Amino acid sequence: MKNLISIEQCSQQDIMRILKRAASFEQNPNRTTLEGRIVATLFFEPSTRTRLSFETAVQRLRGRVIGFSDAGTSSTTKGESLHDTIKIVSNYADVIVMRHFLEGAALYASEVTTTPIVNAGDGAHQHPSQTLLDLYSIQKTQQTLLNLNVVMVGDLRFGRTIHSLIEGLSSFQPHFIFVAPDELALPEEYFRYCRNHGLSYEVTSQFTPEIIAQADILYMTRVQKERFTDPDEYEKVKDVYILKRAMLEGAKPNLKILHPLPRVHEIATDVDSHPAAYYFQQAQNGLYVRQSILCEVLDLEPR
Repeated sequence: MKNLISIEQCSQQDIMRILKRAASFEQNPNRTTLEGRIVATLFFEPSTRTRLSFETAVQRLRGRVIGFSDAGTSSTTKGESLHDTIKIVSNYADVIVMRHFLEGAALYASEVTTTPIVNAGDGAHQHPSQTLLDLYSIQKTQQTLLNLNVVMVGDLRFGRTIHSLIEGLSSFQPHFIFVAPDELALPEEYFRYCRNHGLSYEVTSQFTPEIIAQADILYMTRVQKERFTDPDEYEKVKDVYILKRAMLEGAKPNLKILHPLPRVHEIATDVDSHPAAYYFQQAQNGLYVRQSILCEVLDLEPR
């Protein structure tokens, strides 16, 4: 695997190999695997967890990081094209980790350079490294990826983590329950994807304890203000679903609550101390998975 652009390019075998390697990094994240390597992190869109976990992954493997966390400090403010930015940075780095606000930007970058590209999120399209850490978190807490009930709640329209996770779980026979208002409904292309891959699903706008009681994994998402062109539309749906501790009384003992973060209002703070809450550990898992991803695209094994 030279690039990681979309989770759909990963076979079940690829996924399991990356997760197995991540488990070895969890046991010992401090290695010399990337000694002498340089990783460029190009974030044209704001990020905290993804950028910092990639940069920490590099440094714990004794690599070095270059790049920017604010495109306003780069030559794009002077009118430099994405094409030229990628061509230039390719001269300096062994891997480029890139987040961009345009769908398809990572794929385009991979077509103009021979340097491996890792997609750290492209618009509302894909977020494959997040999906792999989600899969790692699911496997770790459920001891399997097979035949799970996965309830996805909130912004299913713009949620690139949702779109990627549907594809990432497609080899493992999940049952999905999609919970969203009409304004934030899952795009038709992902319903079609489910049908084409024989994935069972239900659709509802009701977020109730009865829905939660069916879940092995409850995947919460925030309503993404930055994706709305009409502020009134955002205000209409921003607090449509809020998970509160009392709603978890009938939950399965194995339930785990995931969230790609940042959290805004969609999970009340009284949930944080519940045994099902796993979103902070999920973020920690991102370090080990991203170490594994860097090894994957560079064709390296941990040392």
